[in-house]
Amino acid sequence: MSLVQDHICELEAMKSYPKELFFSGRLELLKKRKISIVGSRKPSSYSRSLTHQLSSLLSKHNICVVSGGAMGIDAIAHKGAGESNTISVLPCGINIKYPSINKNLLSSIEKDGLLLSQFKDDFRATPWSFVVRNELVVALGDVLVVAEADLKSGSMRSIEFALKMNKEIYVFAHRIRESEVTNELLKSGKAKAIYDIEEFVSKFSKVNSDIVSKVDDFIDFCRTNPTYDEALKKYPNRIFEAELNGDISIENGRVQANL
Repeated sequence: MSLVQDHICELEAMKSYPKELFFSGRLELLKKRKISIVGSRKPSSYSRSLTHQLSSLLSKHNICVVSGGAMGIDAIAHKGAGESNTISVLPCGINIKYPSINKNLLSSIEKDGLLLSQFKDDFRATPWSFVVRNELVVALGDVLVVAEADLKSGSMRSIEFALKMNKEIYVFAHRIRESEVTNELLKSGKAKAIYDIEEFVSKFSKVNSDIVSKVDDFIDFCRTNPTYDEALKKYPNRIFEAELNGDISIENGRVQANL
């Protein structure tokens, strides 16, 4: 757990530049284009699906996903992006994997991605440290995506930080009386709606989607109609993601590519 000493220009947007910033993992992720995703700890199935689709497509276009390692939207965003292309900002010391339910996920991110914290080892999360964490999550991203949020949720602080930093805020379109905060942001003109995930990603991507599809070895493998067990063994981290996105279908124990 080392101190980050290189200046990170994105953090100049914070109220005060962090005096200390600790990390574990791949610092090169900080040099990539980044988008922050936050939201409810108990999201609807609708928000879960769209968050996973969004973070997965961002990652395919070499855009790093930043979130806070919490339950719900945070964890889904990290998983969708893949542990090697995500940054998790913690409200505690890096040696404390909090929340414990995400311990394995955070350990994988530490190994293949990047963990950041403004707190020394053994520091345990407190109400105010979550606020500190949220500011750092927002500062790192080019824009903020709020997948789902209700009044009095922790996402409110993230939104406040984004507005103070003059960061664009994007939200998913929700039905009336669902995700009250994001609907209110749209109503007040403080956020823009994501109606088409591919169109949204294309705004920030320099990679052509056709090229991404052609170099996807996983999809090519699925076109051979392997058994589910064969695909799971060869690509254990892609099966769930691809099925959720509709890239593949599984019938009679065999995998079929839909692309």
